[in-house]
Amino acid sequence: MEGCIYKDQNAPIEDRLKDLLSRMTLEEKLGQITQIERSVAPPSVVKNLSIGSLLSVGGSGPFENATSADWAEMVDTYQKAALESRLGIPLLYGTDAVHGNNNVYGATIFPHNVGLGATRDEDLVRRIGEATAIEVRASGMNYTFAPCVAVCRDPRWGRCYESFGEDTVLVRKMASIISGLQGQPPPGHTKGYPFLDRRNNVVACAKHFVGDGGTEAGLNEGNALLSYEELERTHMAPYIDCLSQGVCTIMASYSSWNDVPLHASQFLLTQVLKEKLGFKGFIISDSEGLDRLSKPHGSNYRQSVLTAINAGIDMVMVPFRYQLFLEDLSYLVESGQIAMSRIDDAVERILRVKFVAGLFEYPLADKSLIHTVGCKLHRDLAREAVRKSLVLLKNGKAPNKSLLPLNKNAKRILVAGTHADDLGYQCGGWTSTWEGKSGRITVGKTILDAVKETVGDETEVIFDQNPSSHFLSTQDFSFAIVAIGEPPYVESGGDNPVLDIPLNGAEIVKSIAEKVPTLVVLLSGRPLVLEPWLLEKADAFIAAWLPGSEGGGIADMIFGDYEFQGRLSMTWFKKVEQLPMAAGNDLYDPLFPIGFGLTLKGLMVLD
Repeated sequence: MEGCIYKDQNAPIEDRLKDLLSRMTLEEKLGQITQIERSVAPPSVVKNLSIGSLLSVGGSGPFENATSADWAEMVDTYQKAALESRLGIPLLYGTDAVHGNNNVYGATIFPHNVGLGATRDEDLVRRIGEATAIEVRASGMNYTFAPCVAVCRDPRWGRCYESFGEDTVLVRKMASIISGLQGQPPPGHTKGYPFLDRRNNVVACAKHFVGDGGTEAGLNEGNALLSYEELERTHMAPYIDCLSQGVCTIMASYSSWNDVPLHASQFLLTQVLKEKLGFKGFIISDSEGLDRLSKPHGSNYRQSVLTAINAGIDMVMVPFRYQLFLEDLSYLVESGQIAMSRIDDAVERILRVKFVAGLFEYPLADKSLIHTVGCKLHRDLAREAVRKSLVLLKNGKAPNKSLLPLNKNAKRILVAGTHADDLGYQCGGWTSTWEGKSGRITVGKTILDAVKETVGDETEVIFDQNPSSHFLSTQDFSFAIVAIGEPPYVESGGDNPVLDIPLNGAEIVKSIAEKVPTLVVLLSGRPLVLEPWLLEKADAFIAAWLPGSEGGGIADMIFGDYEFQGRLSMTWFKKVEQLPMAAGNDLYDPLFPIGFGLTLKGLMVLD
């Protein structure tokens, strides 16, 4: 097609967009709105239906333990098919790179957001965004469903660890990760217009719009019963910061606001986000978000498509039943139930992001980036993030009797607990697979690895996950490092009304602490119930969150190479009956308030 303005990279984006849209058939437009899971989309489907986007759900890669090079080869196969379509519109290829490029074996895995919130370091978070973007691009993908900018008001929520914290101001500060993922927008950038630097950057996605962290009882996909003023003040405010940084896409929430599902809220998606806030990128559904809407309508999927598209959803993460979706969408447009203007608006927004991202000029993987995946620079950054995220809650059973820092040259050290030598537990959900799993799931260092690497040559390190009373009575340990916590979980599978320490963690601590001076390292996606006797028996206690692949950051801190500076990003409650509880509540009576953290010198740090 000679003379195509849309192929001229020097032409203004809006001119290119208008030209391309004018050339598209209805079928091509509907294809652009559709996002499919790659396992059900052979390259021929991408080409023939002009599919706009593919994704890999958690664990959906070329094969188990596939490297970035393997991923790049796979993604390029699909991208080349898209380029062979009539108009040659490139694909957006999405992935849940929510704490590093966590689906890819060997990638750097950073702490989950609840830990990053504890750092209070917006520049660190921006640099993590940069590193993640490079590792995503090295795998051929160009779109991440991150960051989550939910304000979590209840730790019973199964996605609590995806939130930077309970405080709106803190979450707004941590939205700096978008400038890392997409690049720093230039002075004069128009708020709400998408921006991407193109150099080693990826399209970001602020999620989940809006109020997902404020549902009743912390239920995932639940209902936020809030006034509009409270929704705007507490939960919508971080999106203002995302828009100012040019975030390209925003994902609608599975949850509801005052009984109206967000995927069906024309008021919030169109009137507020697009019109009032001026968002010019595109709104994407969550995975099978339209299927969720089908529940009130029985099996009427077509009604769900009608409701969601007319509400303002621009791209639909189908991700499996794409034939049915396209059939129903086509019928609704041809019957006039969805206006052509609504379709054109959605496609304009999708194409705008693709032009801004430079996909027409640079659609294929940049394989020169593969050497950056899991490189020392990125792992050092992750280790720094671990150090800054750890929160010291206790150090010593009496004044001037601190356990930390530990002695690197102690004679014999016991390392114990379910989480001491389990990289999968250390990383949490959204790692290797959707739910995460136990074991050596990727490249990294466990706490045990890090301790062994740190101590002196003459120090003996003994590992026993759950040592017997007899064993403890017959051994002479200088101290014990006991790592306990939660196994991996995601979304509704993580909803927890009791929030106790699972896997017999508290009992393991009790049996050891009665005989050996004990440091407890709690790995969790949220505050958990800490019984008074547990804190009393522990000589020192650290909240380590879900630190990711670099356990060396924990060793750096417990042996005194760095001073503690992490502060709680969420209130640590006393009993679940107090929940929801956040700073500013009338009955605020926490075990540890938000912002709490000790230093090795015993100083208390508070916001």
